[in-house]
Amino acid sequence: MYDVIVVGARCAGSPTAMLLARAGYRVLLLERARFPRDTLSTHYLHQPGVSRLARWGLLDAVAASGCPPLHETVYQVGDVRLVGTSAPVDGYAEGYAPRRHVLDAILAEGAAASGAELREGCTVTGLLYDGDRVCGVRWRTSDGTQYEERASLVVGADGMRSTVARLAGAEIVIEDPRLTCVYYTYWSDVPSVFELYEAPGRWVGAAPTNDGATCVAAYFPQDEFETVRADVEGAYLANIRETAPSMYERLRAGRRVERIYGTGDQQNFFRRAHGPGWALVGDAGHHKDSITARGISDAFLQAELLAAHLEGVDPADDAALSRALRGYGDDRDQRLAEIYESTLIVARLKVTEEKLAMMRAISADPADVERYFSTVAGACSIRDLYTPDLLARL
Repeated sequence: MYDVIVVGARCAGSPTAMLLARAGYRVLLLERARFPRDTLSTHYLHQPGVSRLARWGLLDAVAASGCPPLHETVYQVGDVRLVGTSAPVDGYAEGYAPRRHVLDAILAEGAAASGAELREGCTVTGLLYDGDRVCGVRWRTSDGTQYEERASLVVGADGMRSTVARLAGAEIVIEDPRLTCVYYTYWSDVPSVFELYEAPGRWVGAAPTNDGATCVAAYFPQDEFETVRADVEGAYLANIRETAPSMYERLRAGRRVERIYGTGDQQNFFRRAHGPGWALVGDAGHHKDSITARGISDAFLQAELLAAHLEGVDPADDAALSRALRGYGDDRDQRLAEIYESTLIVARLKVTEEKLAMMRAISADPADVERYFSTVAGACSIRDLYTPDLLARL
């Protein structure tokens, strides 16, 4: 009998298991893959995510992996070019973009070192119930052996197509249409900082990562997915050439080191965060377009929120557990609503005269540039960007 079973050991599940194990809970962490294992991801960590890694004692391992710290951000749209970075969060002004086969292994090892029992190669096939309350999971190993384990709380951290969410009947409470599709790959000998380029109907992002490689991603409107998929390489390079010419010239001097990865399934939703005996964290409960690269940082946030609301709660006390989960759900929705809405705006890939006017006004003041990048990172609210001085210049 465990206190908590966490299903999924990547960016949401491993931190959740780690924090709950550190709080004294008996935690079982189940993961379908075997680490190290890559996955589709923008894999950029904004400053709040970096701060959490440091607080958890895992940032040194990311730095030791050879993933470079990113001290500068470039954003270009039309005739406006912003260069700067977010304000520091707990003293950390740098971002990181670790490969997921590196980061996820570090997170899983951190959970195991904190006392969570990690089992890899496990596929959850069902939930166990006591009346209408979830009380455990049914799962099988890669050799087909079936197991059942019981717990007071089952946490689904198993991604956008969460098995736990489906089996628990977690309904979608907010949903918006898919807006973009994205393709990315890795290049050697392509110098870069964290770079973002926007044009009507197009977006390009780049970040240095492990092994001296640079990840370069190209975004397209969702309604172009079938056309892009028919000629991925041609569309990918044409987007970069037209949207980010300086990046394209660097690619021509570099070398592509992996195949091109991509997806047209960039869903935008909130699922109900909890129910009797279950909760969702990370993409299982909330997913948005990857264009703002907030997935990992926001998964870390949700892990901390759930652990904070469960602090001091006896998981066998149904009433106390239910109150804690309600608090977590309300907190999650409130904390993520603003970035969800702003992500939808960015993902529409529209460059308006109003937007260009705002960017020109921001570019005139280094303090506004820092505030702008701080809102992108989630280090402050978008409301903080609109100072009386900026509003007067607008």
